[in-house]
Amino acid sequence: MSPLAQVRGFVELWAPIARGGRRVADVPVLPPPPRGGDSKARLANVVRRAPEVLVKITGKTRDGEHLRAHLEYISRDGELPLEGRDGEQLQGLEAVRELGADWAADDLKTRSDASMSVSIVLSMPPGTDYIRMRDAARAFARETFGETHDYAFALHTDAGHPHVHLSVRSLGEDGRRLSPRKADLEAWRQRFAEKLRERGVAAEATLRRTRGITKKAERTPIRKMRERYERGQGPAPRVLQAAYREAARLARGGTMDRPWEQRILARQAAVRRAYAAVAQTLGRSADPADRALAKDVGAFVRTMPEPATRRNELIRAIRALRPETRERPAPEPPKDRPRRR
Repeated sequence: MSPLAQVRGFVELWAPIARGGRRVADVPVLPPPPRGGDSKARLANVVRRAPEVLVKITGKTRDGEHLRAHLEYISRDGELPLEGRDGEQLQGLEAVRELGADWAADDLKTRSDASMSVSIVLSMPPGTDYIRMRDAARAFARETFGETHDYAFALHTDAGHPHVHLSVRSLGEDGRRLSPRKADLEAWRQRFAEKLRERGVAAEATLRRTRGITKKAERTPIRKMRERYERGQGPAPRVLQAAYREAARLARGGTMDRPWEQRILARQAAVRRAYAAVAQTLGRSADPADRALAKDVGAFVRTMPEPATRRNELIRAIRALRPETRERPAPEPPKDRPRRR
C-alpha cells in the first residue's frame, strides 16, 4: 500500500459517496494509476489538472423508427462509418438502416416502455488526439459491452472537441436489458480514462468533490431550454422559474443554507483537510519529486472554487442587484387572527 493511502482522509478523496449506508457497488475506491505507478501518479494527474473524461447517457431509443433515426444521426446520414462490435465498418445510409432494422426485428419487446438501444457519448476536451481517442473508445466498448451486447459507434470531430457516439443495443445475448445506474456511469468513466492513458493520452475520471466542485452539471434538456430562453426563443424551464422564485424570496431574508448544503460545506472542508495532510506528508519526503508534488497539491487547494450551489449563487446575484435586500430581516410568520363569533 502506498504511504499516501495511510494519510487520514486520502482514500475518501476518491471513494464514491455512500448511498443507504453503503458505498456505490462495483466502483473501485482508487483505480490503478497509469503505467503501473502508485497513488502519487493519480494524485499528480488531478492536481496538475489532467483533462477529465466525459461519459454521458444522452437518451434511449423507443422503437425501430427512433433507432433508425438515431443511427442516421450519429453516422451523419451514412457519411461517417459506423464501427460494429466485431470491428466491421458500416458505410453508407443503406448499411446503417439495415443495422437498425436487424436490431429492431430481433427485439420483441415485452414492455412498451422498454428501450431498443442506449445512447452514450464519450468526450474529451479540444486538442485531444482523436485517433487515439477512437482507439480508446473501441477498447472501452469491447471490454464493457462486447460479451453481451451488440453496439455501433462513430467518431465526431466537427464540434470543437472530439467525441464518440456509442449506440448499445439494449437487449443482451443473455436476454437481459441494459439498464445502467449511477455506479455504472462512474465505473465507465474510470474505464474510459484508463483506456486513454494506456494510449498515452492524459486523462482522469475523478469525482466532482475531489476537484472542489460542488455544483451539479446542468441536465442537457434543461440547458438547451435555458439557452433558448436566453435567446428569446422560448419560455424559461419550469425548474429554473421555481429556482428564481425561491431565490428572490430568500434574498429578502431567511436562512440560505439547507441541510444538504451544510453537508456539502462539511464535505468540502474534509476534502481540503485531506489535501493539506497529503501535502504535509509529501513535503517531509527526502525525494525532491515528492516535495514538488507537495507544492502542486498546495497550489491546487488554493485555487479550488469556493463551495457553492446554484441556489445560493442566484440568491447572491439578486442581493447584489438589489442591495436593499441585504439587511432585511426574515419575514415573521403570520399571526393567527381571532375568530369571529
